[in-house]
Amino acid sequence: MSGMSKVSIPRAGVIGFPIKHSKSPALHSHWLKRYGLPGEYVALEFPPEKFEESLRRLPRKGFKGVNITIPYKEVVLGFADSITDRAALIGAANTIHFHADGRIGADNTDGYGFIQNLRQNAPDWAPSSKPALVLGAGGASRAIVWALLNEGAPSVRVANRTKIRAEKLASHFGAKVEVVDWDRASEAMEGASTIVNTTSLGMEGQPEFRIDFDAADRDTLVTDIVYAPLMTPFLKKAAEQGLNTVDGLGMLLHQAVPGFESWFGRTPEVDEDLRQAVLKA
Repeated sequence: MSGMSKVSIPRAGVIGFPIKHSKSPALHSHWLKRYGLPGEYVALEFPPEKFEESLRRLPRKGFKGVNITIPYKEVVLGFADSITDRAALIGAANTIHFHADGRIGADNTDGYGFIQNLRQNAPDWAPSSKPALVLGAGGASRAIVWALLNEGAPSVRVANRTKIRAEKLASHFGAKVEVVDWDRASEAMEGASTIVNTTSLGMEGQPEFRIDFDAADRDTLVTDIVYAPLMTPFLKKAAEQGLNTVDGLGMLLHQAVPGFESWFGRTPEVDEDLRQAVLKA
């Protein structure tokens, strides 16, 4: 890259505060290297008071777009120039594309990544056959609920420790979302085709998720959006009870595909090589 001006190659990155935990640079750099593409993907830490101003400066520095992570996924919708339907419905954006004139286009690929991960790793999964159960009602769960309804789930049951958050989420999506009491979450597994943990319980450094899967149907698919550890206590318990499980890493890998394609002009592949590269990062 020496002798080549930085602006002459397409650049992209991920913005958060803090950002050092992000696996996105390892993920996109792996693809750039694999396909021999000119380009660069970097981690950018912008403090809240400088976020909008810093984001708007990026196109002049050769940036085609960026990923957005905590705490800016909702904030960015407040000043984006165009917003996709799915980002508007989810109420958050994780992928930004800069138009030629520097305008900001916002999208949300989290729900897409969630579905692609399950399709790749559980080919027999039938989301439209029975209701789904989503545990947690934070930012990530909105993308999951949107994705499940979009895939034809007849209804989505949502259980959250703070019930008012689950009620807020249900009112956002309407009649197909039903609120379940947190202490009845295990019972709500009955008749569900998909059970998703979107809480941080079971993540490294967080308390374990104590729940049993006795009421779940044998063909239920269980997934967790946490990927550190890969096999969370939640997934271990489901597997011990004979249920099919999919870990959360694939969601991270698949949500990155549309952004990479938009910024670097190539549709990348999600495979075992990529998984290993990101796990080692």
